[in-house]
Amino acid sequence: MLDKELVAAARLDDVAEIGALLNRGANVDARDETGATALLVATHENNIEAARVLIAAGADVNAKDRIEDSPYLYAGARGHLAILKMTLAHGADLKSTNRYGGTALIPAAERGNVETVKMLIDAGVAVDHVNRLGWTALLEAIILGNGGDSHTEIVRLLIEAGADVDLADGDGVTPLAHAKRRGFSRIERLLVAAGAHQAAE
Repeated sequence: MLDKELVAAARLDDVAEIGALLNRGANVDARDETGATALLVATHENNIEAARVLIAAGADVNAKDRIEDSPYLYAGARGHLAILKMTLAHGADLKSTNRYGGTALIPAAERGNVETVKMLIDAGVAVDHVNRLGWTALLEAIILGNGGDSHTEIVRLLIEAGADVDLADGDGVTPLAHAKRRGFSRIERLLVAAGAHQAAE
């Protein structure tokens, strides 16, 4: 019962109740019916104070639910920067992957979360990790992005961090070819300037 109450308190960002329940013996990594821990539930809601209390009490920032989300991965994917920063300071597994086989950096790049991408690059997440779709963060920023300011800046950050600009997708299509197909001229120029090969289409 205490565990169920802890998950509910995390969802409501009720810091006093979380503290009281932990003092009464609730498991800091109590899970709900989806396998989400109290910390992951707090992360879903971007409940920063609840997350802070749970992490300080030793909650596992890498504990995954049934669909392979963890507090660290979810915060990275959704751009919940304050919680992401806390997970990084408390043992986030930078090599951990989501259900698509991607690191936190890949969905952050796809969604155009510039500050998140910066934080994850600075933390040391591998920029050339390839997910189950055969895509890197660079490819996702181009293929699933809109070519706007945020995605263009993310491409620049990834290139600056040493991303392989010629690392093609599973079909052999390069980032440059994808950018050309979509008419993303600013991204195209960044890739060319970084030495991307002008392969024949």
